[in-house]
Amino acid sequence: MSEDISQKRKIKYIFVTGGVVSSVGKGIASASLGLLLESRGYKIAMMKIDPYINVDPGTMNPFEHGEVFVTDDGAETDLDLGHYQRFTNAKLTKKSNTTTGAIYYSVIRKEREGAYSGKTVQVIPHITGEIKNRIRALTAEDEDVDIAIVEIGGTVGDIESLPFLEAIRQFRMEVGPENCCFIHVTHLPYIEAANELKTKPTQHSVRALRDIGIQPNVIICRTGDKSLEPEQIDKVALFCEVPRKGIINAPDISPVYLIPLNFKEQNFDLTVLEILGLDPRESDLTQWINMVNKLNSLEEEVRIAAVGKYTKHGDAYKSINEAFIHAGIANNCKVSFEWIDSKRFDPTCEEYENPEDVLAGYHGILVGPGFGGRGVEGKINVVRFARENKIPYFGICFGMQIAVIEFARNFLGMKGAHTTEIDPATPYPVISLLTEQKGVQQIGGTMRLGAYSCEIKPGTIAAEAYKEPVVYERHRHRYEFNNKYRRMFEEAGMIVSGVHHRKLLDGEEEELVEIIELKRDLHPWFCASQFHPEFKSTPLKPQPLFCAFIRAALEYKKNHGP
Repeated sequence: MSEDISQKRKIKYIFVTGGVVSSVGKGIASASLGLLLESRGYKIAMMKIDPYINVDPGTMNPFEHGEVFVTDDGAETDLDLGHYQRFTNAKLTKKSNTTTGAIYYSVIRKEREGAYSGKTVQVIPHITGEIKNRIRALTAEDEDVDIAIVEIGGTVGDIESLPFLEAIRQFRMEVGPENCCFIHVTHLPYIEAANELKTKPTQHSVRALRDIGIQPNVIICRTGDKSLEPEQIDKVALFCEVPRKGIINAPDISPVYLIPLNFKEQNFDLTVLEILGLDPRESDLTQWINMVNKLNSLEEEVRIAAVGKYTKHGDAYKSINEAFIHAGIANNCKVSFEWIDSKRFDPTCEEYENPEDVLAGYHGILVGPGFGGRGVEGKINVVRFARENKIPYFGICFGMQIAVIEFARNFLGMKGAHTTEIDPATPYPVISLLTEQKGVQQIGGTMRLGAYSCEIKPGTIAAEAYKEPVVYERHRHRYEFNNKYRRMFEEAGMIVSGVHHRKLLDGEEEELVEIIELKRDLHPWFCASQFHPEFKSTPLKPQPLFCAFIRAALEYKKNHGP
């Protein structure tokens, strides 16, 4: 889209930057603002720009980067897009996330194709131009978008962020200053010896922004468990040249779904709309407020053991954590979940513990997604414990594949059954590589990604949960249930309750197994999905399988005591 058309449509742009420290909360702040603007009838688009050189986070270790969030159209993105989805109705696609790597890759590819007519390719104007093109592309195909919120990853002062900051500086001049709002999220450290929050780091961060040519319109001050005093607000306003009403107090608040209400009390959205020259309109946050009130009044509690391999990073399973909270709201109960490293249950590890000694006090067990062989035998032991003791079990992606392997080994007697991902020579490859994955060498962006249809079998746990014959859920995997063994499993009591129908190149049709469960006479609630249901869960629309799992955990607690 050209700049003239963009201006003609009067799209407004909000750019969110961060200062002082990383992980300062730009994603939650952006999502909260998006919710507040939507509550006033504005349609928004959201985007996260990351300064790392990876093309996307798909190849990054969860221990380092946290969760990889997946969109309907198959983009592997930063976890902040998960915040955007849980708070807003913004349509998230491949256009909603880009990185330094993606920007440079595009520019270099164009240079090789001769797109620059032999000119010297430089950061300015070519890299900054590509960044601006990505920002414009975010809203190019949606004529109804009123406001685009663009979060710039990293911290002001870092070398990596400079091209993006220069690009948004230029962007403001191109679309008109009246069409842009710059929001800076900073951290105010508390010095115990002085018994006060210090504003100097924020002043320096804003100075660094101004050296680049960007003057923030609003400053969000993260203050931990403290709150800004009036004199501190005055000080930040004075030295950063921001009106007092543009200084937003942002102490740590739990749950995070309270944060938009804190912002609303300070008229954050009204300040932004005034800067952008937009009508304030009436705000309706009734549903959100009711949800938060319900969340804060939950009394009954269920305990869930979540078993995985990335348990040392708090954000590695971020969407699963939030989906538990959402399911608790739907079931009027608090979900207390604990992530437990699967290595603890692997007999080959020194720290081995019997699953019964650790898991007996929980009302439900989840085995989460993951890649690689570390901790696999521990996960298999966990599934066996849940199955044999009839504790509600929920498996996601690899957690479904592990359930299939455990059933094959310990119920069907298929000794050595495994996934070919871990054991290519297994005598019983009950989980095998997807047909289209054979021969794939490049690992980035080549998995089965995005939303696919799933046809639900009537009379099953899945059917009771979804109450729809066909659903669409998001995937991120290379391996699948091997249909060669499907009849054997079904005859033994494992139900294939969800399948995806697809056409092969030769015109034949095949079914990919999407959901498996056990017959009720084998287990009261045992269900697992190849897809990632957590990616579509929101506090206002909890994910059906998570809701059913927590409902089963409540029933288990009722029958077996606390």
